[in-house]
Amino acid sequence: MALPNTHIGPEGIERLLRGKKKLFFAGIGGVSMNSLASVSHLRGFDVSGYDRTPSEITERLERAGIPVYYEADAAHVKDADALIYTVAMPETNPEYAWAKEHGIPLISRADYLGWLMTGYGVRIGVSGTHGKSTTTGMVCRILTEAGVDPTVLNGAPLVQTGAVDRIGGHDFFAFEACEYMDSFLDFQPTTAIVLNIERDHVDYFHSMDQLRGSFAKFANLTGTGGLAVLNADDRNCMTVREMCVCRTVTFGRNNPAADYSSANERTESGYPAFDIVRGGEVLGHVTLRIPGEHNIANAAAAFAACAENGIDPAKIAEGLCLYEGIGRRMERVCRTAGGAAVYSDYAHHPTEIAVTLRGARAICRGRLRVVFQPHTFSRTAELFDGFVGAFADSGADEVILCDIYPARETNIYGVTSAGLAEAIAAKGKRAIRAESFEAAADIMDRDAAPDDLVIVVGAGDVIKVAEILKEREKRIAN
Repeated sequence: MALPNTHIGPEGIERLLRGKKKLFFAGIGGVSMNSLASVSHLRGFDVSGYDRTPSEITERLERAGIPVYYEADAAHVKDADALIYTVAMPETNPEYAWAKEHGIPLISRADYLGWLMTGYGVRIGVSGTHGKSTTTGMVCRILTEAGVDPTVLNGAPLVQTGAVDRIGGHDFFAFEACEYMDSFLDFQPTTAIVLNIERDHVDYFHSMDQLRGSFAKFANLTGTGGLAVLNADDRNCMTVREMCVCRTVTFGRNNPAADYSSANERTESGYPAFDIVRGGEVLGHVTLRIPGEHNIANAAAAFAACAENGIDPAKIAEGLCLYEGIGRRMERVCRTAGGAAVYSDYAHHPTEIAVTLRGARAICRGRLRVVFQPHTFSRTAELFDGFVGAFADSGADEVILCDIYPARETNIYGVTSAGLAEAIAAKGKRAIRAESFEAAADIMDRDAAPDDLVIVVGAGDVIKVAEILKEREKRIAN
């Protein structure tokens, strides 16, 4: 069971940490936590932390002079002034348990990030069911090309920096804002992007009314002087717009009713190209370096948010044209023994899968072969028909299902990957369950041809299939 978020708030945390120096990060190797630790270290805090296993992230922290422990021990926090934790941390973690018992202040990741960002001027938060990391990456590239030296915290590695963050100046701060457990309600955006709103995180959000209400609260965190950038093509976003007390602008695709819209959409060598228009005026021409027509909407959102915050439209278009993507979003990994290109993607919701496979099909000249690992039992059960349709109606030639990644859950739903494979196969699509990651890699290696494209999809640890294929490629090369 996930730990609760604290809701101390920026003013409370400011009082709590005034004159204090020693911060301990439980789960310091996490995607967001390591960035918070790095920024805190640069701001003069004495930072240390725990994570289960060494990684490139923890090694980078250690090179920066931040001690990282790989065995949890209460002794690590006995002189700490505060413990920052991720809600994924079990309550039985010795450091968390000792700090709680002995009155050491506990601050959840989201609460701490909300305080930390108040030291920046323009704060652009990117929310939505799909596309958050990609759009945050786009904003990062735009602001960098515009020369404003942004600080950026993303949910996936930026190709631009090789890390999930970019530590820059204090005028612009861009960040991914995840809605799970209402974590984004602890943030302090001055501009709130809402890309789309669709049913997800069904273990926490029990109705669309609850979900829409949370996104409206996030948008209104910007205050009466703030800005919400909303998707005019998404009816749930338009419902949220009616609940906004802040100023709103909209973006869309080929939508004259939107304030910022794409126009003249086309495909060039499998990649989207389009204009961005406002009030009938073409503000910029964009050709993306990443596939997938859904990224047109992401680009329009990033364009709108940056333009509304004073960035020159020519620089915005230039940044979008130079944007190279983020890790695990149609990321090229290696080739199979037979020469098929192998990509990795984080898609784990039916809508994400459908648009990802459309993008993959556009650049695939041979067979499109998919390895997918469902993420959480609750999502797989509640959205089961959506998953079946996403694969059965796709341009994929073959779907290999790995066992469900449980994350924080137990299987009280009786759902299995084998059952999902059977349902997809019943719709006429070749689909089978693989007994292991190694078995999935074997299937992909078995008769792959140079024009084929293999895509490894999912939010759990299915990336290991791509890593197995990459290791085999290295052995062949040597």
